[in-house]
Amino acid sequence: MVSIQNLSVEFSAKSLFDNINYVINRKDKIALVGKNGAGKSTMLKIIAGLQQPTSGKVAVPQGLTIGYLPQQMEINDSLTVVEEVRKAFSHVDDMHSTYDRLTAELAQRTDYDSPEYGQLIEQVTNMADRLAMESSENHEAEMERTLMGLGFLRTDFNRNTSEFSGGWRMRIELAKLLLTHPDVLLLDEPTNHLDIESIQWLEQFLTTKANAVVLVSHDRAFIDNVTNRTIEISLGKIYDYAVNYSKYVILHQERIEQQLRAYQNQQKQIQDTEEFIERFRYKATKSVQVQSRIKQLEKIERIEVDEVDTSHLNLKFPPAPRSGDYPIIADNVGKAYGSHQVFDNATFTIKRGEKVAFVGKNGEGKSTLVKCIMGEIPYTGTLKIGHNVKIGYFAQNQAQLLDKDVTVFDTIDRVAVGDIRTKIRDILGAFMFGGEASDKKVKVLSGGEKTRLAMIRLLLEPVNLLILDEPTNHLDMRTKDVLKQAIKDFNGTVIVVSHDREFLDGLVEKVYEFGNGKVRECLGGIYEFLEKKKLASLSELEISRPTPTETKKESNSDQSNSTHPTAGKTQRQLSYAEQKEQEKLLRRARKKVEDAEIEIARIENDLAQIEQTMASGEYSQELSERHATLQKSLDNAMSLWELATMELESLE
Repeated sequence: MVSIQNLSVEFSAKSLFDNINYVINRKDKIALVGKNGAGKSTMLKIIAGLQQPTSGKVAVPQGLTIGYLPQQMEINDSLTVVEEVRKAFSHVDDMHSTYDRLTAELAQRTDYDSPEYGQLIEQVTNMADRLAMESSENHEAEMERTLMGLGFLRTDFNRNTSEFSGGWRMRIELAKLLLTHPDVLLLDEPTNHLDIESIQWLEQFLTTKANAVVLVSHDRAFIDNVTNRTIEISLGKIYDYAVNYSKYVILHQERIEQQLRAYQNQQKQIQDTEEFIERFRYKATKSVQVQSRIKQLEKIERIEVDEVDTSHLNLKFPPAPRSGDYPIIADNVGKAYGSHQVFDNATFTIKRGEKVAFVGKNGEGKSTLVKCIMGEIPYTGTLKIGHNVKIGYFAQNQAQLLDKDVTVFDTIDRVAVGDIRTKIRDILGAFMFGGEASDKKVKVLSGGEKTRLAMIRLLLEPVNLLILDEPTNHLDMRTKDVLKQAIKDFNGTVIVVSHDREFLDGLVEKVYEFGNGKVRECLGGIYEFLEKKKLASLSELEISRPTPTETKKESNSDQSNSTHPTAGKTQRQLSYAEQKEQEKLLRRARKKVEDAEIEIARIENDLAQIEQTMASGEYSQELSERHATLQKSLDNAMSLWELATMELESLE
């Protein structure tokens, strides 16, 4: 479908891509990988047509659509969520406008026998058929399913987009993009603003419903589950593997070993040749051989070894000063913004040396509780920081807080004190900012390089409690692995806020889940937590996020008595009116499911009859079109059934 031909890109006389060629085929699911700064985001921008290469081109067939989700974007805040997402179907409005214009023109024409009149009738007929096809699709149901899959509630649909955080607004843009069903979907770090549940939904969508996909992601589990092809960018070239990321890692290592052996053999050959030239340079009897060796040396195409494997990232947190036995003790901690109770009654103790994870949907209070621990915002309840606890805090926006107009060296020099200032160059070198890289301005660094630079600042003084809020966002795979090992080796206490399953696996021994205004402790690692949650899928933990109205009711209930909110009562504790309302909602939800199942059965029966007719050899264009229309109707009916089933499960 899309052909990248002889693509080259240069920045400041440095080659980013050198004569690259490859093709994106229909249904390809491609992971674009490489070290930070290799050009992954640049490649996506070029394919999307937002940036021009120095030479070469991207050949896109006429009519093929490309959708692009960048890491950062400007988002309109003047509309509601639904109004903004409906823009994905703006092409239908355009088609209606075109149809109205054509029919108006047809009404005014009187040249009934002219070829132009016949062409106009054909245009009107084609447009009417296309509109009929579009109207058979239930866009509202598809939009609702997509928004709910990405973590929104129905009560969020009519809220203004300005009420949501940047992460949630990025989800709105992602929903719009997915609903346009482009032929090629380009995603640059799509999981950065998603929680674990939304990532799992997106995985399912991309594998079952998307066409061609090219994505950049630091989430290894995500790209493993989605992709079937891996393209590595290294030293301006690409290496194309027809496998997912895990298999690519093995093949990549084999390639590097072969490359290294070839490099060593070539270096030996060059050394031998240079020694021969030097030894016999001034001997007349050997002049012919010397000249031959000189020409041979000039013709050698020098082998380069992958820059990621020749550089060395050395990340090690300083030894932790001893703290008290319990660095953090929380007792009935709560936080509300106006009538919206983010969480309440959070009671837990973190012991010295423990490594724990904060997980849950976005907006449930993970980062909010971190800010409470840091003393940045007020809260209710009691939060005790243990004796001699020294906190090192890495916030989500840490990389954005860097001064863009200073150099890498000056960024560290400004915060370094004492003897450490004499070792700044060594520290930067250990983080792959050696040589000229230390003189780069922060504004030209990639997202991963900025995150790495922000991490250096965290290492400049010894701490015994590390709080890392989404530390892996924008980091490449290798840097993420190094960070994970450094946290494992750290002898202090660690709190990690992350949605990255693979990063948390084997790193934490306890998970705190944020949901429905509560903080729950779950012993065991991240995959044990996910497995338990799957087995207890009917629990209220992850079904929905409380709305401001629900939270206000909970807050009022807590103030009037010490019992839990109504949502947590057993059936016997519900009032008669509440029981009746619950039963009414259940009956209505079951009726929706039954109606949807009846409609699915009817359409499937009609399809079977048509397919039987076509199988007997009786074929016509009308039958084919009827079959296509019924198939779309079946897809829509299935979507409505899914939504009705989700609603019924949440009530049960």
